[in-house]
Amino acid sequence: MTSPQSSARTAPFEEHGGWSDATVGRSSTGAPPSTAVPPPAAAGAAGADGERRRSGIPAPLFCLAAMFTVQLGIALSTPLFPVLGIAGTTSLRLVTASAVLLVATRPRLRGRSAHDLGSAALLGLASAGMTLLFAGAVARLPMGTAATIEFLGPLAVALAFSRRLGHVLWALLAAGGVVLLTVVGGGGGRVTPTGLAFAFGAAVCLGLYILLTHRVGNAFSGFEGLALSLTVAAVVLAPFGFGEAWHGLAASAHPWLPLLSVAGVALLFPVVPYLLEMTALRRLPQRVFSVIASLEPAVSALIGLTVLGQVLTLPQLAGIACVIAASAGATLTERG
Repeated sequence: MTSPQSSARTAPFEEHGGWSDATVGRSSTGAPPSTAVPPPAAAGAAGADGERRRSGIPAPLFCLAAMFTVQLGIALSTPLFPVLGIAGTTSLRLVTASAVLLVATRPRLRGRSAHDLGSAALLGLASAGMTLLFAGAVARLPMGTAATIEFLGPLAVALAFSRRLGHVLWALLAAGGVVLLTVVGGGGGRVTPTGLAFAFGAAVCLGLYILLTHRVGNAFSGFEGLALSLTVAAVVLAPFGFGEAWHGLAASAHPWLPLLSVAGVALLFPVVPYLLEMTALRRLPQRVFSVIASLEPAVSALIGLTVLGQVLTLPQLAGIACVIAASAGATLTERG
């Protein structure tokens, strides 16, 4: 993922004040969530026509399209790892995405308090850790396994803020799902301790990312906070990734091909999913969005199967189902 990972991965946190209907949220990877997006004050004729065309499309499809786009971007990043390295691929993808968002948003720093800028910087650090760790997990684990473990980050945040004793049962169900994923269904060397360490590290970073996103979302409008935090993430990862990327490009007979691939992947994740999620969040009740977003581990497993040929065992599929049920159940019981 992760990347920043998609807001789908952060959906269980919405009921605790983390999001609103005008909020673009992940990760997952390692997408990424972003910042509060106020409704436009006025729209031109072209914008109105576009909105009318989009209104004919069921809103849940935007949410599903965002999840599929995120996971497809993660899957298509994997073949670049042997060429550019894990850190190199991740670093170049963040540089490309941050450059696109900086040009699109042109964030203003003048007049910002040190607290607001510090929050954006901390969010960038969390984004860098989440994106790099999730990429390391995907390189060593099936995508569905890595995404499900990372999904424990927002679920843990949601449960930590809950005051309902019944949520302990959802936490136990999620824990059982992890056991099925890693212990029961992790045979054959397909689930390695190193890969699990990367995935759980990504989950911790995603949990921190969610808390910081709420703070940044209150301080910045539109995608300004996202652009700044991704820029910080790109700068933080540059010392780790640029050496690998340069070595890979120098050794390639056609260096422009991996560069074009990285640019395409950066559009798939995180740029395009945020636009899709923004549309979905403006038209869907939060509860509906959260339940649909809980399907992301299953989407990740499906993309892993169709794009990378990763076949999961029955216990692993059962483990993914347990985590999905725990996330959806925690969301529904909190708002019921």
